Amino acid sequence: MIRLLPPLLLVAVASVLLAADPPKEKPKGKPNRLAKESSPYLLQHAHNPVDWFPWGPEAFAKAKKEGKLVFLSIGYSSCHWCHVMERESFENADIAKTLNTQFVCVKVDREERPDVDEVYMTAVQVTGTSGGWPLSVFLLPDGKPIFGGTYFPPEDKKVGEGTLTGFKTILSRVTALYKDKKDDLVAQADNVAKLTAERLAGTAKGAAAIPLTAALVKEVTDEFELDPVHGGIGRALLKYRGTKFPRVAALKFLLTQAAKSGNEALAKLMTTALDQMAQGGIYDHLGGGFHRYSTERTWTVPHFEKMLYDNAQLVDLYAQAYQQKPNPAYKRVIDETLGFVTREMTAPDGYFYSALDADSDGEEGKFYVWTAKELKAILGPDAGLVATVYGTDKPNFEEKYSILRLSKPLADTAKDLKLTEAELLAKLAPLKAKLLAARGKRNRPFLDTKLITGWNGQMIAAYAKAGKVLKNPEYVKVAEKAATFVLDKMTNGNGLYRTYGAAPGGKPTAKGHAFLDDYAYLAHGLLALHDATGEKEWLTKARQVYGWQTAKFTAEGGGYFNTPKDGEKLFARGKDSYDGAQPSANGVSLGNVLRLWKLTDDEGYRQRFEADLRRFAPSMKTEPTAVPQALAALDSALTLGALQDLPTRLAETAKNPTSSADVVKVSLSPGNLADGLETYEVTIYVAKGWHVYANPVGNDTLALSATVVEIRADGKKLSFHQPAYPKGVKKKSESGDYNVYEGSVSIPVVLSHDEIKGAKAMTAKVKLTACNDKVCLKPATVTATVK
Repeated sequence: MIRLLPPLLLVAVASVLLAADPPKEKPKGKPNRLAKESSPYLLQHAHNPVDWFPWGPEAFAKAKKEGKLVFLSIGYSSCHWCHVMERESFENADIAKTLNTQFVCVKVDREERPDVDEVYMTAVQVTGTSGGWPLSVFLLPDGKPIFGGTYFPPEDKKVGEGTLTGFKTILSRVTALYKDKKDDLVAQADNVAKLTAERLAGTAKGAAAIPLTAALVKEVTDEFELDPVHGGIGRALLKYRGTKFPRVAALKFLLTQAAKSGNEALAKLMTTALDQMAQGGIYDHLGGGFHRYSTERTWTVPHFEKMLYDNAQLVDLYAQAYQQKPNPAYKRVIDETLGFVTREMTAPDGYFYSALDADSDGEEGKFYVWTAKELKAILGPDAGLVATVYGTDKPNFEEKYSILRLSKPLADTAKDLKLTEAELLAKLAPLKAKLLAARGKRNRPFLDTKLITGWNGQMIAAYAKAGKVLKNPEYVKVAEKAATFVLDKMTNGNGLYRTYGAAPGGKPTAKGHAFLDDYAYLAHGLLALHDATGEKEWLTKARQVYGWQTAKFTAEGGGYFNTPKDGEKLFARGKDSYDGAQPSANGVSLGNVLRLWKLTDDEGYRQRFEADLRRFAPSMKTEPTAVPQALAALDSALTLGALQDLPTRLAETAKNPTSSADVVKVSLSPGNLADGLETYEVTIYVAKGWHVYANPVGNDTLALSATVVEIRADGKKLSFHQPAYPKGVKKKSESGDYNVYEGSVSIPVVLSHDEIKGAKAMTAKVKLTACNDKVCLKPATVTATVK
């Protein structure tokens, strides 16, 4: 456990809920070192009085030479609270003086350097502090983190009965501690660095023991908690209150499962999620496209920034939904979102920009919201129709503004108005055009024009997928143009660059080592283009990008590091698998290599897929909601038959087995409930080269060695069960033929629902004996439990 020094009061994420000071006109001071950078986020800070350094050896060399701590600030161009902290603290002359005299200050664009962001975000989190942006971390001159937080208000603030420590106070305390208790700070930094490295390294223990089967996919699907009223993923315990992200990787996995027979309830929940997001304020009903997330349960009030990667993933999601079941509303979402991307986030050269800010004129959401007076002035008597459709009759933001959101589905509103849906859309079209034109006259949010290779890969995939599903060749052409630019400008002969942009007065250039997500997302986009066009060129390029990835990022034991082996070496190296707002690059890579195997029939791809999948096995069993991308890859592999030999190979790691349990694994999964009976499925996996005796064995002399399945509810043996043992495979012997189970075998067990109702845990106990052609191992009872 980390011992934090008492005077260091850390700030939780809740601090960002405090009201910010009113925006002030940003002074145009003397430029600092950031003025020579190409990152739009760094350039936003180029005239701060803080003597910022960009990330690099110069800053740390200065810190070591002068014996100073490093203050590291990480953010991104469209981050609202990054702007707030800049106005309140980094433009404050007194704070800037303290920072400049007592610290070496480093500013990082997390989109440009996700490796730096990942390491220090993890460092903050292992100390028990919630992460977020801006990320504010204090470091030793060698780069090891002491402690950190997110947004710090400039002054101490009263919050209820407590006091939230302000940035000035924190700077004063850190300065004093470094002077008086330097050894304690060094010890703390060593401890935090150690725990950070361990957290990022992750583990893959137990991978061989987890059977990766359809039963596992079915079992974990129910782990996701879907809001039955407003849709989306949340926590039932919290009544789905609070911030809601679309979390597309999970929704795509669940959408696939919802299409399977027997999952009608899940299909209904997924329809609710898709409909509610498209009707909510998170969707821009005038200009198209989605904001980053909703600040509350109903998807009404968004965090207003628009990210390229969110819109790419959501187009992909709605295209998948439309492909499964055509819905005109989903087509409108796709067309309007891609219309927005083409109009506002596409460069003349065809590549895609990164993000639109949440703020304009120093206020979050100002560009997108309306007052009743504004609507009346623009629309006149037609304001009433807009109020009926979009709920603008009452403010829903800060008690004075309206965010457009559909009051109910358009078809329902049309019916209320005695119109067809087409007639209502025709009436709304000129009104929306008027509002969009009026909005266009406002001061626009800041546009981050840098190219990020991975995010472009995601949008290439979105255009390609939409073009194929909607049979729109123009969308495919957009994807091809962007892919051609990225492959031309963002490759260096043996790998990829991360970003493309220009410093003030300079020409745009590609720079920076690309990271795992750049390779994985771009390969995904190229494979989507091949899928849409059938052209071999895109498959060849995808194979090339994947080849670079394996050469630069492959990790021992399966999976990939997030940073390349020829990149900058930080004190820790991550290997992420969590699918959050962005899918993990490891998870995307699983899908990529599986598709490559399917397209090329190259056995090397299948072997690589299986090796990487094994690393995910523990997570798929113990924390499945964290890795839906890996679950989706497993599900696809099972459908394709790519894992026909995997169950036997998973148990081969047993060395010198002495017990049957060393070469046999068991899983238990619940099945359907019908007529008061509930069917569970017990699956037995036997290592290659071994077998267990079937039931019945078919040979009286071996009858006592037959495999026997027993089911217990909360430890109590159930009297009512009917295992439907399969016949097995016949083995010939001079002493008489007998039946065995080899590889994997599933045994349905029918139970009385009344007998197991209310049970907290169901356990399968399987008594068996494992043998090969030369020897039999000690009999064993192997168990599996479902809670």
